[in-house]
Amino acid sequence: MEQAGNLPALGLVLFGSAAEAVSGIRGPRRMYDPAGSGAGQEAGADQRGAQRIGVLIRPAKLVAPSGEYLCVLRDASSTGVKVRCFHPLPAQGMVLELGNGDRYEVDRMWEQGDHAGLRFRSPVPLEYLVKETGPYPKRPVRLRMTLPALLVAGRDVVPATVHDLSQQGARIECEQQLALDRRFRLEIRGVAPIEAKVRWRRLPAAGLVFETTFRLEDFARLAFRLQPLPQPPGEDDDNPFVRVIG
Repeated sequence: MEQAGNLPALGLVLFGSAAEAVSGIRGPRRMYDPAGSGAGQEAGADQRGAQRIGVLIRPAKLVAPSGEYLCVLRDASSTGVKVRCFHPLPAQGMVLELGNGDRYEVDRMWEQGDHAGLRFRSPVPLEYLVKETGPYPKRPVRLRMTLPALLVAGRDVVPATVHDLSQQGARIECEQQLALDRRFRLEIRGVAPIEAKVRWRRLPAAGLVFETTFRLEDFARLAFRLQPLPQPPGEDDDNPFVRVIG
């Protein structure tokens, strides 16, 4: 399979008490909060000594009432994260979901250019964000959505429904039993045709793997086009999103 784009390798730089925890040395340091009012700004006295990880490059997704959106974690502390985003973010409360399935309720505190600061509604142990350990294996970020689609192979046209998308593939449902490794052209309205083949099947579900993977930023912008915000960023929704974190 051709790889059109890859994420950089994970890089970690420890600051303040996070570095001290590794070295066994403890002591207060005044650090800025990634979710504060602006990147690089120092927080107040209540944030002194907070653990922080910088140069954390890891894909995740934000779940909102209007859809699921890709982002990249950058700086992180126990109180919030700084993320790179590729489009405006919803104004409502969201859920940050990591690659291992862990979910944390967050509020958007600031947004500047292609970065935003998110505050956790409850403090999160920093090691949870760094290690991303959990009962399930880590896998590429998948965005859940429901989209009508067609599978086209020569004269054969099979109606299908896409239920999730990733940079590498999709999970679909259709009434027809699809042959393993059969190649199709996946057609979704508003998206250029995607060459794919059948990787697995469990009727009526099937998994497709794309012949060419999406670059991270291209996939993020595609997801935003497929799930546009229902109103301009900055306006509150009359039906706030509520999700219980398990």
